[in-house]
Amino acid sequence: MENFVAEWFLLVGVMVVGLVSPGPDFVIAVRNSVLFSRKAGIFTALGIAAGVLVHVTYCMIGLATIISQSIILFNVIKYIGAAYLIYIGVKALQSKGFEQPIELKNDNLTKCISPLKAFVSGFVTNVFNPKATMFFLAMFTQVVDPHVGLNV
Repeated sequence: MENFVAEWFLLVGVMVVGLVSPGPDFVIAVRNSVLFSRKAGIFTALGIAAGVLVHVTYCMIGLATIISQSIILFNVIKYIGAAYLIYIGVKALQSKGFEQPIELKNDNLTKCISPLKAFVSGFVTNVFNPKATMFFLAMFTQVVDPHVGLNV
């Protein structure tokens, strides 16, 4: 019981630190909220949460250990994530930005994004985020002891 509680508090503490450090997920959520709408930001956040669910699932079924032990698989995942972040950065640099300053009361500047597209942008950003992958691999292979179970 004591090991379970101690590891749970350690896991929660490290997760909180990871959550408050901004990264690509934060940027895409703020971008969609500012450019499109509050609704788009919420769907982006739901996509990010679904991406986190993917990370937690592969860690819980043991794939995190396999990924952490296979240098080739780990590097493939890392390079896919880095390529996606580079793609997002290049698209951001190529964008024209705002043609004119955004005024909150000017309705003709409102752009649209579908809820599905907002969700997918959050999901893809999180799933291919090397920071998230490394974070969850480290958490579930180094911090959490596999012998500590739920039967307390």
